[in-house]
Amino acid sequence: MDLITILGLVAGALTTIAFLPQMFQIWRTKSAKDVSYIMLIIFMSGLFMWLIYGIILGALPVILANGVSLFFNLIILWLKIKYR
Repeated sequence: MDLITILGLVAGALTTIAFLPQMFQIWRTKSAKDVSYIMLIIFMSGLFMWLIYGIILGALPVILANGVSLFFNLIILWLKIKYR
């Protein structure tokens, strides 16, 4: 594995785990009132497009980071709907 791939994997891991505190906060408090539906939908659309882009290029860091981030944001959206 080359240095550029490692850099991409580390950057992707950091930006992806940034969603965990928000997800756990919503889960713990059972409240997502301050999370915007519009922001979630726009952001998840961008993540989906990045995921497709990464798949087309075969770029593992882009695929992993955006796939996991999309999954975490789907959970946040589900929690927002569940606890509304």
